Amino acid sequence: MMDDFVQVPFGDDVTPAGFDLIEFADNPEPRCACVLLLDVSGSMKGEAIAALNAGLQQFAADVREDSLASKRLEIAVVTFGDTVDVVAEFGSAKAFYPQPLKAKGSTPMGEAINVAIDLVGARQTQYRSAGITPYRPWIFMVSDGAPTDSWDRAARRVEEGERRKSFSFFAVGVDGADTDTLGQIAVSAPVMLRGLAFGTMFRWLSSSLSAVSRSTTGQAVTLTNPAGPAGWATIV
Repeated sequence: MMDDFVQVPFGDDVTPAGFDLIEFADNPEPRCACVLLLDVSGSMKGEAIAALNAGLQQFAADVREDSLASKRLEIAVVTFGDTVDVVAEFGSAKAFYPQPLKAKGSTPMGEAINVAIDLVGARQTQYRSAGITPYRPWIFMVSDGAPTDSWDRAARRVEEGERRKSFSFFAVGVDGADTDTLGQIAVSAPVMLRGLAFGTMFRWLSSSLSAVSRSTTGQAVTLTNPAGPAGWATIV
């Protein structure tokens, strides 16, 4: 699923433009935007949502503690469970303190993917308007179920975005995930999480994003194989 890489970036319709310009003037570092696209539907209740929350908190602590990544990474969180919610707008990794997530309802995955794509597209436009060099954005989706809405348009947009190198899309299935559908949506092969190893998954994610932030924009970055012998995932 994840071999060599490059990157690029973010969208925030509610943050005043002047605030963005001040932020970018204070920190002109290149930016890598990452949307965490997280399934919080009812099937995630119990141990799964608890493990997801714990892993998310560890991820936040890891990226805050990396001095360079904390300046160059921007994180947004989009959840889908009954509704699609942008629970954390894009902001610097050094200020990323996620709130606990709760599981509920259905799995509007198609809508959620479209929201995430719109977010990275808008943020990329803001970066370029402010003269900020972008890495390719990441959209990192985790789901344990099947979409309960239409996902055809989302799949087409993922394929187009990957082809144009507008973003990189990752799909991780949790026990119970509809792997056939994930495989039709994602261009890169989706992987399945081993058990509830969210902590290890998020450690891999923070390490990978840190490696990206230390690279030159446009440079290929080789990522550790998550489905290796000591990895946190298996290939679907």
